[in-house]
Amino acid sequence: MLIWIVLIIIPMLFGFYAQMRVQGAYKKNVKIQSRGRITGREAADAVMRSAGITNVEIVQVPGQLTDHYDPINRRLALSELNYSGTSLAALGVAAHEAGHAIQHKVGYAMMNVRQTLAPATQIAASVSNYVILAGILFMSYMGPGLLYLGAIALAVVVLFQLVTLPVEFDASRRAKKQLVTLGILDRDEMNGANETLDAAALTYVAAFVAALGSLLHIVMMLAGGRREE
Repeated sequence: MLIWIVLIIIPMLFGFYAQMRVQGAYKKNVKIQSRGRITGREAADAVMRSAGITNVEIVQVPGQLTDHYDPINRRLALSELNYSGTSLAALGVAAHEAGHAIQHKVGYAMMNVRQTLAPATQIAASVSNYVILAGILFMSYMGPGLLYLGAIALAVVVLFQLVTLPVEFDASRRAKKQLVTLGILDRDEMNGANETLDAAALTYVAAFVAALGSLLHIVMMLAGGRREE
């Protein structure tokens, strides 16, 4: 029971806290307008142009916090409030996504690793839970084979989440620097952008902790099963 709490319940609660924090930080700072009234689209364009990037399309996508950078199609997608908004939150998020475009241009190693892992991770994430559940239900009939397969799939997800951390942290670092250097935000306005980006980063930490906890739980189940043989 203690192991279940430590490896499953606590990471779940941490993930819930991270989501609540990012939502709270975003809702707070999306209401605070920047002095320069530069839109998120303009901020992302300025950050990319400062790095010599002129071949990335900036588009608007539906939803909230659905912002992302697509390195394959060279497209930077911003949600509606961040695309046309001039808030501290919008500028922070837009600059962060532009930071990913810069990573792509300079060949940032961890981003390349993440992109390499992405196809395998998509498959692993879609099947791991089903394979693990089947492995638990049918272990007494089929042995631990399915559970081992599920653990391997989950390990791929954990590795991807681990590599994601430096990618996201580095993009935020680049964003914070450029927002001030380019005069998009004054230094005393950076608290709002920093709060939004730091809260968003916490969600990636929570995702990694949750995946790692699940993997360790499965590994302990397998180890316990081997001892019982």
